[in-house]
Amino acid sequence: MNAIIQTIETPDGALTILADDRQRVLSSGWTDDVEAILGRLHPALLPDDVAEGRMDAADAALAYYDGDLTAIDTVAVHQRGTAMQNAGWAALRMIAPGRPLTYTEFAVRLGSPRAVRAAASICAKNAPALFVPCHRVLRSDGTLGGFAWGLPVKRSLLDREAALAA
Repeated sequence: MNAIIQTIETPDGALTILADDRQRVLSSGWTDDVEAILGRLHPALLPDDVAEGRMDAADAALAYYDGDLTAIDTVAVHQRGTAMQNAGWAALRMIAPGRPLTYTEFAVRLGSPRAVRAAASICAKNAPALFVPCHRVLRSDGTLGGFAWGLPVKRSLLDREAALAA
C-alpha cells in the first residue's frame, strides 16, 4: 500500500495526517515527526511507500479549526482492531462536539458498563486522532485523563468545541 502524508499548521501546532491511496486517514497527530505518526499504526496498515501530497482530510482539519466542527465528520478513516475496538472507534465518531463523555459513559455506550479500562484502551490505540475524536472522553471526575498528543492539545480541542458548540 502507498500512503500520502501532509503536515498543516494549526493553532495547536503542526498536525500531520497520513492517508492511504483511497484518501482514508490511517493516522494523524500534532507533530511533524513522520515516525511518530507511523508508530501509531497497526502493523498490517504500515505502508510500503509514503509520499508527501495534498489530501481532503487536511482541508477538513483546516475547516474544523476555522470553526466548522462538523468538517471532520465525513472524513473516511481506516483502522484495524478487534471487534470491540472497531465498535469503540465508530462510537467515538458519534460523540457530539462540546458534549464529552466520561470513560464510564463511553463503556456504557459500548454495551459493557464495567469495561472502563477497555474503553480507555480503545482511546489510547486510536491512530487517526481528530478524525476519530478520542479527545472527547474524560475521566469520571471530569479531568482530562490521557492523550497521545499531550494534554494541552486535548484541553485546546475541548475548549474550542465547547465555545463553538454553545
